[in-house]
Amino acid sequence: MSFQIGPFNIHMYGVMLALGALAAIFVAYIEARRRGENPDHLFNMALIVIPLGIIGARLYHVIDRWSYYSANPGKIIGGAGLGIFGAVAGGILGVIIYTNWKKLNLLRWCDILAPGLILAQGIGRWGNFFNQELYGYPTSLPWGIPIDPAHRLPGFEQYTHFHPLFLYESILDVAGFAVLMIVGRKLRDRLKDGDIMLMYFVWYGVVRFILEGFKIEVWTIGGIPTARWISGALVLIGITVLRFRHHNRKPAAADNDDSMIQP
Repeated sequence: MSFQIGPFNIHMYGVMLALGALAAIFVAYIEARRRGENPDHLFNMALIVIPLGIIGARLYHVIDRWSYYSANPGKIIGGAGLGIFGAVAGGILGVIIYTNWKKLNLLRWCDILAPGLILAQGIGRWGNFFNQELYGYPTSLPWGIPIDPAHRLPGFEQYTHFHPLFLYESILDVAGFAVLMIVGRKLRDRLKDGDIMLMYFVWYGVVRFILEGFKIEVWTIGGIPTARWISGALVLIGITVLRFRHHNRKPAAADNDDSMIQP
C-alpha cells in the first residue's frame, strides 16, 4: 500500500519502519537521560546502527529466500524484504563498534536501547499489515484478516482469512516494551548492566518461538524453523546468564547484618 505526495510515492511499509525507528530513538533518549548518560551519543550512534541493521535485515531475508534470489540475483540489492534477527544482529554490531570507538559501557548502552528496540518492532510490524504479509494459517476466528488472492501463498488460494501474525507479534512486542520499562525502574537497584538486554532476548525469543508455529512458509534447518533455533538460543542464553549473574545474590541489608556477627 502506498500514497502519493507530489512526485514521491510513499510506501506504508517504509512509513511504519521509520515511525518505529523514531520511537526507538525517543525512548532511548529518555532512558539515556534517566541513567545519567549523554543522549547526544544516540544520534551519532544511529548513523552506524541503522545502516548495519538494514544490511543485516536484508542479508537474513536473502538467505531465508535463497532459492528465489539464487535464480534472481538482480533483486538481491534494492528489493523488498527484511528479517528482524538480521536487523538485531547488525544493530548490535553497530552498537559494539560505536561504544568501543567512544569508550562507552557497551552493556549499559544495550540496556538503554533494548526497550525502544522492541517497541520499534511492535510498530514496524504494521508495515506487514499494509503489505499483506506475515500472516499464518487459515482461520475462522473473528479476528482473522482477509488476504487478497494475489498475496495468498501457493496451496492456500481457496482460503480468505488468516491468522494476523503481525498483530500477535505487535501486541506482544508492545507488552514486552512495557515490561522492560517497568522492570528497569522498579528493580533499578538490583539490576546489572546488560540485564535489560538479556530480558529482551528472553521475551522476544519466547514470542518468536511460539509464533513461528503459526507460519505457513518458513526457512528450516533440520526440519525445525530456523527462527526457532535462534529464538531458543536467545531464551537459553538470556535465562542462563541472568541466573548466573543473580544466583545466590544476597540483599545488601542481609550482608550488613552478617558483617555485624562476631565470632
